[in-house]
Amino acid sequence: MAMAPTVLLIEDSADTAHLISGTLRAGSGRFEVPTASSGRAGLEYLAEHPVDCVLLDYRLPDLDGLECLRRVRRDHPDVPVVMITGAGSEELAVEAMKLGATDYMVKHGKYLLTVPIVVRGALGRRELERTAAHYRSELRRSRREVGRLRRELRERYRLDGIVGESAAIEHALFLAERAAQTRASVLLEGETGTGKELFARAIHYHGPRARAPFLAQNCAALPETLLETALFGHVRGAFTGADRAHRGLFAEADGGTLFLDEIGEATPSIQAKLLRVLEDGEVRPVGSDTSRTVDVRIIAATNRDLDEAVRTGAFRQDLLYRLRVFPIRIPSLRERRNDIRLLAVHLLERMTTAERKPLRGFHPRTLRALERYPWPGNVRQLANEIHRLVVCAEPGEWIMPDLLPSWIVEDATPPLDVARPLKEIVREVELATILARLREHGYRRSATARSLSARVRPATQARPGRRRVASIRCGAFHRPRTDRTARATGPRSEEGQPPGPEARSRRPKGLRRIHLIVIIVDHFHECEHSIPKVRRHVANDQVPTRSIKEYRFHTILGVGETLGRRPRRAHPLVVDIRQVIDERA
Repeated sequence: MAMAPTVLLIEDSADTAHLISGTLRAGSGRFEVPTASSGRAGLEYLAEHPVDCVLLDYRLPDLDGLECLRRVRRDHPDVPVVMITGAGSEELAVEAMKLGATDYMVKHGKYLLTVPIVVRGALGRRELERTAAHYRSELRRSRREVGRLRRELRERYRLDGIVGESAAIEHALFLAERAAQTRASVLLEGETGTGKELFARAIHYHGPRARAPFLAQNCAALPETLLETALFGHVRGAFTGADRAHRGLFAEADGGTLFLDEIGEATPSIQAKLLRVLEDGEVRPVGSDTSRTVDVRIIAATNRDLDEAVRTGAFRQDLLYRLRVFPIRIPSLRERRNDIRLLAVHLLERMTTAERKPLRGFHPRTLRALERYPWPGNVRQLANEIHRLVVCAEPGEWIMPDLLPSWIVEDATPPLDVARPLKEIVREVELATILARLREHGYRRSATARSLSARVRPATQARPGRRRVASIRCGAFHRPRTDRTARATGPRSEEGQPPGPEARSRRPKGLRRIHLIVIIVDHFHECEHSIPKVRRHVANDQVPTRSIKEYRFHTILGVGETLGRRPRRAHPLVVDIRQVIDERA
């Protein structure tokens, strides 16, 4: 049960105090009415007891009523004060109101009947003031929070905050920066998971509509009727169950930006209504006879070929023209393979912070495996995989390759990349193919050569305990090596005679020689799997470097300078000693 409000009555006349207190106790308010016969006694009671309201008489024996009012307002500003004055002293009442009195009463006629009403009014105004002060405080706090969130959103969706250094992503960012300063419609085209919504938000928060709302709707997530209601709204009673009106996303995003994802999945009727909005800026809710004007910028996104959809009749050509005022193509992760390492490190920092799990980072072999994988799901797939790696990794340790799933490790052949030279692409494909065959046949050179339709060059003879070097020469990709006699007299056939014009014409032109150097260390475990120890062993054994194979072997190990020979540039397809040893270990 709520406690009765306490009203302190400061009145020097005992009879008047008895009448007023009796009226307050007898009314419906059921007030608690302590009394004080002087100003000082009233101030002492206020200092010791909580009071909800004060009834203050103007004429007191020790203090002037206005002076007592000043002290009450100074020491207890939240307590409402009602002044009681005699007839003909209205000027004093006005002065009291200026000093902060909530209300005043005149001792005249049936004033006792108005005392409870005046007191309840003063208490009500006090509650209103407290509520208003609370809401003002909440409003200031909300404004600060909104400002902070806007700064965070602007910082989070900064155009220069999108990770990437490749030419393809730099071009997309350049176009996005230009599009942010315009009112034109933007069409973002790219595969699923490339970050189209991230670009859309960055365009919005870097443009003049940054303080207006940004709303997003996936056109493939709802059926046609629900999508129409979600976009354009409906009036009450437009259909069964429409018990109240709904504004729609276009009306809610008025002055801001509406992002329509998967626009290629919209039905023809939705496309027709979207075309009217883009042309006239008018939206008609479902079931309404009138249209409303909206100012909304549309950013659409699709992973379909809209030109092909136009040819098949699945998409309106005039709508495509309206949407493709400023087209931006978001490159896939296959087209920006140089950004995979940067993205992986960035996502790792974000995931470790979210999971509160510190890690040392990616092992170099893990990063190489991530860079080789084609990532058909693009950045979204990469982010999900890194999240899984963070969850599976031990705190404070490296993310090792054994945590990677088999479909990443096995699918190491990178797809063709139009941004790289053809020679480099062919070289990587050849290297990946030969490595896969070597692993498949247990690093047996003969079996690997037979599977590749290649022939094996004999290993250099070495004493027991020496390292042996062997290479696979693929007959389909190399030009036969010629000795000095052959270079002087020309190539010869198996019978020792120079080939005829017909044989020479059948020889492929422009074919190149490739070598895959496979390092076989007989006593690798004696070196405790240490690359520096392997290098010292090779240097101490003074392996001859006359043959090209061995010379390349020394170049890989970094002992060319130790042996007093100038290191030659290793062949592009030479396998790194670390990679081979790690795989064999």
